[in-house]
Amino acid sequence: MALKLIKLTKEDKTRLGEMIEEWKADQEKNHTNHSPYAIFKNDWRDFDYYLAHLEQKTAAADKVPSSVFFLLDTERDRLLGAVCIRHCLNDELFREGGHIGDGIRPSERRKGYATAMIRLALDECRKLGIGRVLMTCDKTNIGSAKSIVKNGGVLENEFVNSDGEIEQRYWIAL
Repeated sequence: MALKLIKLTKEDKTRLGEMIEEWKADQEKNHTNHSPYAIFKNDWRDFDYYLAHLEQKTAAADKVPSSVFFLLDTERDRLLGAVCIRHCLNDELFREGGHIGDGIRPSERRKGYATAMIRLALDECRKLGIGRVLMTCDKTNIGSAKSIVKNGGVLENEFVNSDGEIEQRYWIAL
């Protein structure tokens, strides 16, 4: 596996479109969620707008600065997933969401990519000076929980989130 986190450029439009459309088809068929939300909030087909509004550059109202990276398999030249790193936590993110939101496209799940992507994302967190990273996931998302634990995540607690689901909160010391 030759994996790396990248920032999108204009040359990535086709690869992004293929990944997003696969994800959307899976969501419609299986009622799965779209995570990380940052890559779905705007229409990728208006690519200039998409790139300009992908990340939150500064804090504003209920938003914190964030960086968005995409997991690229360089051997296959294929986007496998994405991760949104929030540079700090506000009250809402402290309760639900945490520092990192991540997801792997449906056809590439259960292959170890989420674990690798989180490991790479933690390197980016270190560069940002984040000493402790909070990650959350639904209790039913066993794969996500395993990926977090494999990266040093320690379960702090469980709670009922705003969707009525049991969510787990994990801390990773860097």
